[in-house]
Amino acid sequence: MEIKKKIKLKKIPTRASEKYRNFPMVPRVVFGNGSFDQLGDILLPKRKHSESPIIFLVDDVFEGTALIPRIPKIFCDQIVFISAEEEPKTTQVDALVAMIREEYQEFPSGIVGIGGGTLLDLAKAVAILLTNKGSASEYQGWDLVHKKSIYHVGVPTISGTGAEVSRTTVLLGPEKKLGINSDETTFHQVILDPELTKGVTHDQWFYTGMDCYIHCVESLNGTYLNAFSQSYGEKAMDLCKEVFLTDLSKSESQDKLMMASWHGGMSIAYSQVGIAHAMSYGLGYLLGVKHGIGNCLVFQYLEEFYPEGVATFNKMMQRHQIELPNGICKNLSETDFDKMVTVALSMEPLWENALGDNWRNLITPEKLKSIYQKI
Repeated sequence: MEIKKKIKLKKIPTRASEKYRNFPMVPRVVFGNGSFDQLGDILLPKRKHSESPIIFLVDDVFEGTALIPRIPKIFCDQIVFISAEEEPKTTQVDALVAMIREEYQEFPSGIVGIGGGTLLDLAKAVAILLTNKGSASEYQGWDLVHKKSIYHVGVPTISGTGAEVSRTTVLLGPEKKLGINSDETTFHQVILDPELTKGVTHDQWFYTGMDCYIHCVESLNGTYLNAFSQSYGEKAMDLCKEVFLTDLSKSESQDKLMMASWHGGMSIAYSQVGIAHAMSYGLGYLLGVKHGIGNCLVFQYLEEFYPEGVATFNKMMQRHQIELPNGICKNLSETDFDKMVTVALSMEPLWENALGDNWRNLITPEKLKSIYQKI
């Protein structure tokens, strides 16, 4: 009788992944006004048992509003209200993970993030750190996560960040502002309910929408561009122009910007963002400037790199009567500028996408400092 030798599949070498990235996409998505009310039915089959909770991380702007009774909290589920006034931090993720582990003997059935990019990024990061040892700061970078995250759901209540569809969760760490970029970061389920965005202030609507627009500009003008990214980026760009440069009804604007955010997030899956994002990370790290407005503050001075994009951006600002704050960097020290420049230049894939392999010879710390000084 012939004995067949078992081959360990993990030991078989493959070169496929070196050439083509096998990126994840959100496997399930619901879209439509009122679709939030389907959340309970969606979560039910994911519940392990009554002692294994669903943890809802919710923007505290919704505390006491009509949205809270609609959250399908049962058994030992918990709603945790979190302020989105500051950018999400690695220490915040670590604290949430420690709290969940301390309060529950059973492993959570899932994490649900309800809010803007801050809450969505926190939900993704907590889902990862519950199954991976150590601090969130240890996973800032590319493809450092090796254990599967727990089930997590994203419910955006503002449109533009693309956090609902991206494979990154951007966090402020002790040494840098950088995403946990991994296949385990992507949500397992997203609910796109345009009605949830109706309470957003005009300025915040604009700044977050511009995050999407700038995604598109940087992706479509980048050296990483390919047909996959281009198809999503062009659609997102068209939708942004409709929303910010034409007259739409409130409901049309909500629907289209929510889909622009989705397509804008997808446009960088096989591509990358660029200079505005890299430099806004410096502003966020040192000064806590929120991502959307940080992108706008930088982008206004990037005509040299994105002439058409900046011209259209200026038209959008004028149409919506947006005045960006100035003097943000007025009283900073040389050390402060050096910190921001260091954080910005550490985002190597972004610079490579923006300027190519030779980017180190095309951009200097002095150039970045001169841009920061204008802000």
